[in-house]
Amino acid sequence: MELDEEVLEEVVKRLRRAEGQIGGVIRMIEEGRDCAEVLTQLAAASRAINRAGFKLVATGLRDCVARPGKAAASEEQLERLFLSLA
Repeated sequence: MELDEEVLEEVVKRLRRAEGQIGGVIRMIEEGRDCAEVLTQLAAASRAINRAGFKLVATGLRDCVARPGKAAASEEQLERLFLSLA
């Protein structure tokens, strides 16, 4: 799958944000911070990772359906890609 540079930049930005959030969660756990605070930050990291994955899947699905000169992905393959993040 070849992705647009703009899409890749956006995905990498989201993943770097999640990377920072996960580092923060680890520090919070090591410092013995309140469970609710830790879970809030963990949820934010999880959302950032999910959004990056959804962006890749959405772009990939578009690419799989409309790639000139290549065989289109089957509905089953597309469904599997989508559900891999659900």
